[in-house]
Order: sequence, then structure tokens, then C-alpha cells
Amino acid sequence: MKYAENILGTIGNTPLVKMNVLTKDLPCLVLAKYETFNPGNSVKDRMALQMIEDAEADGRLQPGGTIIEGTSGNTGMGLALAGIIKGYKCIFVLADKQSKEKMDILRAVGAEVVVCPTSVEPEDPRSYYSVSKRLSEETPNSWYVNQYDNPSNCKAHFLSTGPEIWEQTDGKITHFVVGVGTGGTISGVGSYLKMKNPNVKIWGIDTYGSVFKKYHETGIFDENEIYPYVTEGIGEDILPMNVNFGVIDGFTKVTDKDAAVYTQRLAKEEGMFLGNSAGAAVKGLLQLKSHFKPEDVVVVLFHDHGTRYVGKMFNDDWMREMGYID
Repeated sequence: MKYAENILGTIGNTPLVKMNVLTKDLPCLVLAKYETFNPGNSVKDRMALQMIEDAEADGRLQPGGTIIEGTSGNTGMGLALAGIIKGYKCIFVLADKQSKEKMDILRAVGAEVVVCPTSVEPEDPRSYYSVSKRLSEETPNSWYVNQYDNPSNCKAHFLSTGPEIWEQTDGKITHFVVGVGTGGTISGVGSYLKMKNPNVKIWGIDTYGSVFKKYHETGIFDENEIYPYVTEGIGEDILPMNVNFGVIDGFTKVTDKDAAVYTQRLAKEEGMFLGNSAGAAVKGLLQLKSHFKPEDVVVVLFHDHGTRYVGKMFNDDWMREMGYID
């Protein structure tokens, strides 16, 4: 008989799926690393489990403890599933721009959810970074995960996601394209792929309102680049320690409108019911067309599931209110 000992045993080994419609004008083969097959429906399950296991190993997380984290929703889900199996309480802090579905899903798996305003500086005591840190200081026997600077985030993708992509493409991958938020996925996968073949190109998808692209190109952290944006899960107004700019070959920025429109198009034209960052990734991929040749094998990673955006990108009333569709 073949079965997993518990739900955590189903994390990883997600499929590669060929894209056919939206990428028809690209000269190369485009394969989607389809991370919604993880039990928490996102790529974040991988690093959530890795961060917990590493914290258990070195004593930062004690039996019966409380896991505290600021999250856009998906890391929280991964942490909550591991917390259920391993016996931890979870408190998650979200910015109010995150979808209602994400908040409801976290509550559904037993987590306590604290909501903070989006449009404040990271240092502001009301920001989700500050509130997470404060709660960890006030809560006995708690562990503040800090996925942005926690090296186990990057480690998870170096140990699992990167090797899977290399093996699934038989080492033929030439480009890896992915949205960048905490930086763990692009840095972990990118480091592994460049270790196997230094010629593999690593491209990050950024959003307008985020600092990544300009910082990568100039080394300047430009606060004038920062403003509120709608796209969820990618871009930052800080520089997480997990973003290894040295393994990233370049960034392309995608507008909120394009990210939302292409999220809908993925569902309606490829049958891929995915989250907001997948729409951004596909549009970014198309913007990079001049970098691809017929013999190239391009892997684009899709982070999370469309069920988390039913009230937003998959709601035509919302799309019209935002001016994204006529």
C-alpha cells in the first residue's frame, strides 16, 4: 500500500505542465511548475515545513509553542498545516489588502488572524512587520518565523524545488521565471540551477510600487519607488535577506491591471485556476520574449490557487471597479 503518514508527506514533487495558448507567440517550450498541488495549495508549504523543522532542531520552537508570522496568506497556510500535525498554535498577521478568502482559510485551519493597514511604512508600529514582532515579544513560548530573513526559506527551495525542476527537465532548463516576494523561491531554486549549470538564466517578476528591479540594476534603495499596489504576494518595500540578487539575472515589472487580466486568462484559456502572482508571472514571461530562442526550455513557477482570489481577480464586478475590464 502507498500512503503518506500525514498530510505533510504530500508536500513537493509537483508536476511540470506545458503551456500552450498564452505562450503560443513565444519561440520556446514553456513549462509551468504547478505548486498548487501541494496540500496547502501553494509553494509556501515547502519552506513553512523546513522553517519549522529547523526551528525545532535548534530549540527556537518548543513543544506546545505558538508560531507567529506576518504573511500574505500562503506561508500562514503552510505553517498552520504543520502546526496542526505537530501541535502548535498559530497567530498570523496580514495586511488588509490581502483577499478575504485568505483570511477565512487561515481561520478555517484554526489560526488566529490579525489584520493591519497596508498603506503604512514598514517601521510604523501598525505595519504587519511591526505587529508580528510585537506579538512574538508579548506571547510566552512563541517563535517569530520571519520568513523574509529566515535562511530556511531559501534552503527549502535549494533542497527540493530546484532539484525537482532540474530532474523533470532532464537538465535541459535554460530559463527560470518566478515572482519575487520574500525571495526564498527565486534564490533557492536559482542557486541550485546555477550550481548545476551556470548558464541558466534566472528572471524575477516584480510589480510597480516595489523596490526590487531598481535595486538590482543600480544598487540604490529608492523610497520614491514605493507606493501601495494591488498585486498580492510579490514585490516588497523592504530588502529581505532571502533575496540573493547575485543569482538573479534580471527583473521585469508587471502592472496591477496586467497581473489581474492574465490571472483570468490563465483560467479561461489554459484551464489553470491560479492566483494573482501567476498572472503577473505569465505577463512578465511574455515581456521577456526577446530573451528566448527556439531551443530554450523555460520554467515558470506558479505559486498559489485561484480559490484565494474569487472575490477579486475572478469577480468581474471587482475587476470593473478597478478599471481592469470594460
